[in-house]
Amino acid sequence: MRLLPFVLASLVGAISGTFLPGQTPAQAVDHGQVGEAWPVAEPDLLEVIRAKLESAKASGKLDELNARFAEKVKARVMRPAPVAGLSPATEDRSWEFDPTVVIENDIRDHKGNLIAAAGQRINPLDTVAMTQKLLFIDGDDPDQVSWAMAQGDDLKAKVIMVKGSPFDLMKANQRRFYFDQAGSLTAKFGIEHTPASVEQKGKVLIVTEAALKEGKGA
Repeated sequence: MRLLPFVLASLVGAISGTFLPGQTPAQAVDHGQVGEAWPVAEPDLLEVIRAKLESAKASGKLDELNARFAEKVKARVMRPAPVAGLSPATEDRSWEFDPTVVIENDIRDHKGNLIAAAGQRINPLDTVAMTQKLLFIDGDDPDQVSWAMAQGDDLKAKVIMVKGSPFDLMKANQRRFYFDQAGSLTAKFGIEHTPASVEQKGKVLIVTEAALKEGKGA
């Protein structure tokens, strides 16, 4: 029974290619070839893609795919994806938004002169006035569109849609309409309901969500 550990250790040593003290290496033996072997050959990815494109072109499917893609792009441009999470305002709500930013790193010009130091607080309204109101509306809601139109022309207000087709409203109202892509502006100002407006008051911005009376646009 005492031989069992030694036998097991010898087997482990032989399998791992190492030898225990006192062992002598076994002579290598050629057992011949087991099964047929082939070199690893992977198709070139670009060649595969090119072959599939050529096949699609020959069958006419490529033109069909291009046309379908163009239609999807056109549809997305004409009617962008609506901003998620917004709903019509049911009560008036207003708050201040301070646009001041804190500089994280020194900002220098091309000559190395310091323009702004790290930690410095800068309010853009100190140097640039916001002369237009920003109006955020659901373009599919006629009341919200009427509310926006009553706020003034392009010189007084910039209408930014969160839903609907800017091109349809441009054609119908003969003025410019914008779209809050991915909701970046509404998220920045904390807007949760429409219609809403943003306008300057001194060194801050006033954000207002307006609840519209049923059947009225202002």
